[in-house]
Amino acid sequence: MFGFFYDMMAVAGSPHAWFAVGVFAVAYLLVVLEDKIHLRKSKPVLAAAGVIWVLVAYAFRHVPDVDEHYLEDRLLGHVGEYGALFLFLMVAMAYLSAISKHNVFLRLNAVLISAGFGMRTLYWTLGGLAFFISPICDNMTTALLMGSVAIAVSQGNKRFVAVCCSSIVVAANAGGVFSPFGDITSLMVWQAGKVDTGHFLKLFVPSLVNWLVPAIVMSFTVPKDKPAPLSERVSLKPGWWVVCSLFLATIGTAVFFYHSLHLPPFLGMTSGLAYYFVYAYVRNWNHKHKQLGEPLDVFADVATVEWDAMLFFFGVMMCVGGLTELGVMAKLSGWLYSDQVGPFYANVGIGVASALIDNVSLMFAVLNMDPNMGTGERGQYYWELLTLTAGTGGSLLSIGSAAGVSLMGLSKGRFTFGDHLRWFPAILAGFCASVIVHWWLNSPPSLPGGAQ
Repeated sequence: MFGFFYDMMAVAGSPHAWFAVGVFAVAYLLVVLEDKIHLRKSKPVLAAAGVIWVLVAYAFRHVPDVDEHYLEDRLLGHVGEYGALFLFLMVAMAYLSAISKHNVFLRLNAVLISAGFGMRTLYWTLGGLAFFISPICDNMTTALLMGSVAIAVSQGNKRFVAVCCSSIVVAANAGGVFSPFGDITSLMVWQAGKVDTGHFLKLFVPSLVNWLVPAIVMSFTVPKDKPAPLSERVSLKPGWWVVCSLFLATIGTAVFFYHSLHLPPFLGMTSGLAYYFVYAYVRNWNHKHKQLGEPLDVFADVATVEWDAMLFFFGVMMCVGGLTELGVMAKLSGWLYSDQVGPFYANVGIGVASALIDNVSLMFAVLNMDPNMGTGERGQYYWELLTLTAGTGGSLLSIGSAAGVSLMGLSKGRFTFGDHLRWFPAILAGFCASVIVHWWLNSPPSLPGGAQ
């Protein structure tokens, strides 16, 4: 066993490992340049994943006493981790599509636009809604929803769109932290069993501070104009409350499966999808035999899955999995979480790094490292800190999170990288303040100074 460990450390320092890191870096550079080169982000990481696993196979040829099925088993293990994430998100996206088709989101848009609010009131309303909706609907979906409202009410006011979208990105990312379902990184930590379900609420106040600090600074530049209210009325389609209730029941099933039965959350989500299938069957039967209501096509909602994003996550997780097998993550963990650095500064550093590197990739890498952050309250505190920093660090730059990237695409030039970069000092101040508040409120007594 010790011999195999030393052989693995030799692999980590081999040319294969260094070349794999280079391949991953080039792929990520192409992802960052997606808007410039018009290459979908899934393509370079999928190609990189294939190259990296070829390098893994060649590297393991020089490791003695390795079973011929070892790499196959390890690869299937990584695929299983992705499969659990994919199934969870697939069900969530299908339900959100169904809710959207019942005009729930359009109705919310119409209410906000028709209320006659001033620009500053709308700015705070949209930011607040983004913060409180993202724990349920996920940060990217929430950012797109609130961003579409901001663009609709702006009436061509680019200044309002830019500042409002910046606030929405920060709010959606911050709100996604204090719920297992608000952000993929939170979901990954929860599914890995690192943070208990109830402990996510401990991050509510730090997350709120993370958004409020930059939001207050930004608010002074919001114009005082008042947009004209909309005259048309959007009606909710029959059955909207049933679909919303089934979605909430599905989330509750996932929590029950994990917390009470110790089954993976994705199984609760797929079981919850069956609720929707049963409802669709009854509704379609009534439509066919009694001419009541509109028919439902569940698979049409399932088909709305954003495949570029799903394949991007697959490519990233396979790349990180390959680097893990090459021992790169073990070496990085040994340095980053060493006594010289410590979990506090390591977790804060990972949060800052997520402004440039996708936080899903970073969280997946840390989970693969599985560093020793302590046990009991100490371990929970550090994993909560990582959840906070990785989930909100992407707000520092507009390319650091799916919420920011999606809003830049939605705005069509009205919200740009430069617009968001203008608020970097304020967003960084909010990030630092949230870390301090988390230490002040949640650090255990056994943690001297909260730093190590």
